[in-house]
Amino acid sequence: MAERLLLVQARLTARDFTLLGWLADHGVLTSSQIAEALFPSINYAQRRLRELRQDDLIDRFRPQRQDGGSYPYHYVLGQLGADVISAQRGDDPPRRDRARKRRWYLTNRANLPHLLGVNGFFTQLAGHARTHPGTALERWWSAGRCQEPYAFIDVPTARVPQIRPDGHGVWRDGSRELSFFVEYDTGTEPLPVLVDKMRRYVDLSGVTGRRWPVLFALQSPRRELHLHQRLTDVGSRYPVATTAEEDPAGAVWWRHRREGPRTRLIDI
Repeated sequence: MAERLLLVQARLTARDFTLLGWLADHGVLTSSQIAEALFPSINYAQRRLRELRQDDLIDRFRPQRQDGGSYPYHYVLGQLGADVISAQRGDDPPRRDRARKRRWYLTNRANLPHLLGVNGFFTQLAGHARTHPGTALERWWSAGRCQEPYAFIDVPTARVPQIRPDGHGVWRDGSRELSFFVEYDTGTEPLPVLVDKMRRYVDLSGVTGRRWPVLFALQSPRRELHLHQRLTDVGSRYPVATTAEEDPAGAVWWRHRREGPRTRLIDI
C-alpha cells in the first residue's frame, strides 16, 4: 500500500493536490465547479477527473432529477485520495472504509443542494482568481472548520460566542484583503432566523474586536430586499452585504445601510 501511495503521489500535480484537499475539506464538488475553479475548459477537466478516478483518488455519483434526467457528476474523495491527503497533512492513516462511508453519507445527504451552493460560491471566487492575476482566494473554511473551538479566537477565553456560518474566506485583490463570513440561503428559513444569526456575529466581534462582513447569498432580489428591511427594523449595524446574483467577486453586493451602486467584494 505504501509503495502504491508513493507511486501515485509522484504523478500528482499541484492542481491535483488542491482538488483532493478541497474534497477532503468540503465533501463534494460538481464537474462544472471543478472546471471553473481549476481548469481552462470542461473537457480538460473531465479528462483529468477520469484519470484520477481510475487511480481511486476520487469517486463520483450522479443524482437523479425528480422531473427526469440527471445532474452533472458529483465528485468525492476516493480511498487512495484520502490516503494521499492524510499523508500530506501528517494525519493518521484513514480507515479502509472511510471513503465508502463518506460517499454514502454525501449521496444521501438531505441538504446536499445547500452544501453545493456554498461550495459553488467559493469555487466561483477561485475561478475568478484563476483568470484575473492579482486576485486570490487566500482562505476557504468549511462550516465544520468554522465551528471548531476557538476557530476565530487568538487567545482562548472562557466565553466564546458560537457562530455557525456556512463558510469563511479571505479574498485578496492586489494589496488589499477582505475577511468575510458566508451565509448561503436557499429560501427555506424564515427571514427572522437570518436576522437572528446576526446577533451571534455581534457578540463574537465584542470578544475579538473584528467586524468581518457577513455575506448573504440569496435566491431572489425580492428576498434580498425583504432581508434588508428586516435588518433595518432591528437596528443591526454590523457590516452586512447581500446578493442574489452570480460572480461573487464582481460588483454584485448591496451593502446594508449604504447608498449608491452595488460594489465589488473587495470594496465591501
